[in-house]
Amino acid sequence: MKKRLFGTDGVRGVANVHPMTTEIAMQLGRAAAHIFKNGDRRHRVVIGKDTRLSGYMIETALVSGICSMGVDVLLVGPLPTPGISFITSSMRADAGVVISASHNPYQDNGIKFFSRDGFKLPDEVELRIEELISSGEIDAMRPVAADVGKAFRVDDAVGRYIVFLKNTFPRDLDLQGLKIVLDCAHGAAYKVAPAVFEELGAEVIALGVEPDGKNINAGCGSLHPEVMAAAVREHGADLGIALDGDADRVIFVDEQGEEVDGDHVMAICATRMLERKTLNHQTLVTTVMSNMGLEIALKKAGGKLVRTAVGDRYVVEEMRRGGFNLGGEQSGHMIFLDYNTTGDGILSALQVLEIVQRSGKPLSELANVMESLPQVLVNVRVKQRTELTELPEVTSLIAAVEKNLGDEGRVLIRYSGTEPLLRIMLEGTDQQQIESLAAEIASAVQNAIGV
Repeated sequence: MKKRLFGTDGVRGVANVHPMTTEIAMQLGRAAAHIFKNGDRRHRVVIGKDTRLSGYMIETALVSGICSMGVDVLLVGPLPTPGISFITSSMRADAGVVISASHNPYQDNGIKFFSRDGFKLPDEVELRIEELISSGEIDAMRPVAADVGKAFRVDDAVGRYIVFLKNTFPRDLDLQGLKIVLDCAHGAAYKVAPAVFEELGAEVIALGVEPDGKNINAGCGSLHPEVMAAAVREHGADLGIALDGDADRVIFVDEQGEEVDGDHVMAICATRMLERKTLNHQTLVTTVMSNMGLEIALKKAGGKLVRTAVGDRYVVEEMRRGGFNLGGEQSGHMIFLDYNTTGDGILSALQVLEIVQRSGKPLSELANVMESLPQVLVNVRVKQRTELTELPEVTSLIAAVEKNLGDEGRVLIRYSGTEPLLRIMLEGTDQQQIESLAAEIASAVQNAIGV
């Protein structure tokens, strides 16, 4: 059975348009409440959201669906996705729900679930939720009288999460003397993030902390690091930190306003953990999108790299399977399993700031631990997602390009999980060469299945 509602990270779309309607939200709430019941006792589900206008509408529908199955709801309001994961596990709730479309514009929204241990759901559980909705299996399950659920507001969720984050930072260290530009994207971290860094002693220049329901991710945050970079240069800050709408990922700029992407941040953290002998199995987990330069830097430091499909949930699944404690994506998702169960932009920033403070080195110098290989990404809009094995001219060209690049480059071809696009990514030592080769493959794809 193929998933129809869930994508690579929950259910997502334009709010009030299928599948992001109140009707579907209520059905998702009912199905999830049924699945997460465990034994004959009172059950509880945490619900949090980002700052989108449509969050109120979807939250109300989810609450109705969950309560209609005899399960109680704990409402935490606007809180980063990893904060909801933390609250779910720390309060021993049976599940957590996040209402957010992450880095998407405000008119979009999404719903994703965490199980009672704070981890995202595997494919088979998402499929089971869809099956319950489509089959009508739970339509007759309607508790009455005192058996229906209640909704409660958790007023101190923000404070609990702030304390948790501060406790991930070494007690013998603070952020005194650091001037930080912090862009919260008018999103879920607008209260939490400034408080964490200020309480640890940093001077914080806060941007994107005035959400109005419609300005989330608009010309700010991790999608627009140039705003943070300009502020770093203007204020003479030590570095800049930009979060996305739900604060599960982070992008940095150094003291010169130059971007330090997720690959470089992983290289900084992984090599430092290798030095301290705290990187489990000397292995970092990342996706197929990470630059080969990361692999080279890690190997030089005595470590190994394991790659997964694109998506932080697949990174986490591999980390749990192999007993690894550090993973992430080039896009800025970083997972420190020693501390939290999902990507956490604020927590990741604290790990980097610890290294900055301990070493006494600026971020620009620390980032030199890795040198990125030239990389090119070309998107081709397609009529349908045809298996590449059914396109012999394309596959033979890809094989020829791979042979041409040899050990000094690689080719990655994959369909987008959210759009009708085929993504063609090449890496190598010569920028002109890989651009030319990528254009050749794109032309072949365009001729075969392009729009």
